Amino acid sequence: MADKGLNATAAALLGLLHEGAMTGGQLMAAAESRLGPFWTTTRSQVYRELPALAERGYVRTGKPGPRSSQPYAITAAGKRAFSRWLSEPAGRDQLRNPLLLRAAFGGLHNPNQLRELYEAQGDVHTNRLAELREELKAAKKADDQYQVATLEFAITYQRALIKWLDSAPGR
Repeated sequence: MADKGLNATAAALLGLLHEGAMTGGQLMAAAESRLGPFWTTTRSQVYRELPALAERGYVRTGKPGPRSSQPYAITAAGKRAFSRWLSEPAGRDQLRNPLLLRAAFGGLHNPNQLRELYEAQGDVHTNRLAELREELKAAKKADDQYQVATLEFAITYQRALIKWLDSAPGR
């Protein structure tokens, strides 16, 4: 079978599996913890990708555990595929922000609805900023320079979004 490359979700899973074998649920938790500040992964994506990765020989399944949980471990072929993916150009950002999507249609909101949206999202992003600052402390304590760098980016993003909300049209 010709190798058609990895999509971002498959690559993220292989990257996480470098840390050791994990079940789909454990991969979801690891993705949320390690990648959550800048990348979203859904349960359906994880459970769709794992069998495809196994079929391609990039992961192998282990002995089923409690509640039929299936552990997956990366194979040598999976490590090579991940390494190839790392060397490919990153491509263009694909920002998917539900707040900005709604704001793009701001003229179709009634004024109170738009103000309420901005206020609610201000609270959400202020809380997320506080969470990220705590995660940053833990990453610094663990001396994980790569996690520190991505968390610093996520903090900068949250600050910029909060600043934008303060001056958004219709505020």
